[in-house]
Amino acid sequence: MTTQLKVTTIGNSVGVVLPRDLLARLRVAKGDMLYAIETPNGIELTPYDPDFAVQFELAEALMREDRDVLKKLAE
Repeated sequence: MTTQLKVTTIGNSVGVVLPRDLLARLRVAKGDMLYAIETPNGIELTPYDPDFAVQFELAEALMREDRDVLKKLAE
């Protein structure tokens, strides 16, 4: 899918307007945050916070490592 976006003036800033079908595919609405991530293929727009993803992966690894201790604490 290729969508052409026009850079336009919005108040005193510059921005792009995202079409409804693109918003639906990103699963975002007015007020949601989008993150622009630089990849080898260019810029990627995503609703997922890449910093949170890294923190979550670390937490998952810790939970796997200490599964028995966490189970005992839950009892």
